[in-house]
Amino acid sequence: MTQTSAPDPSTSNDEISLLPLLAGYRPDGEAIIEQVNAIALPDAKNAGEAQVYRLQYSPAFVRGLAAGDRIRFPADTPEGYSLVKRSGNLCIRVMNKHSMVPVLQALRPGMELLDGHMDLETPRLAVFSIHVSIGFQTIETLLDRITGQFPGTLWYYGNVYDPADGVTPLDWWQAFLAPV
Repeated sequence: MTQTSAPDPSTSNDEISLLPLLAGYRPDGEAIIEQVNAIALPDAKNAGEAQVYRLQYSPAFVRGLAAGDRIRFPADTPEGYSLVKRSGNLCIRVMNKHSMVPVLQALRPGMELLDGHMDLETPRLAVFSIHVSIGFQTIETLLDRITGQFPGTLWYYGNVYDPADGVTPLDWWQAFLAPV
């Protein structure tokens, strides 16, 4: 898997850590672990406590997180981490069972116009981060228009629905969209 977004220049001197986060379980019960790039935040650790990290990219498989989110790792939770603060970014996963090349040629310009960033590209998967303030309708219109042109392509949000059932909205974005 290739990470494709340029890291935030303000973090260029920070050490990047690979955190082993639980992405799910195989049918035989074996854990699926995704290595996620993160930066340890200074002064975010007290003696004997877990470190707070900021995710550099949206994960491909770990549910409920996006680029910029702050997590405490390790944590005594089933996931092995706990969410400290959301960044306001949406994690968007786009898949094609054949090839992502033509899909990305069509999708990337529109995502860039909306300030979306591609975080990961593989032959059949791409992961984007885009701030929720762009608006769900705007984002979904673009994604539906482009993915609809390519049979075998689908997209979904990685951090909008409760990982437990996959359908209950988490509603975390209400705080980001509320009038000031």
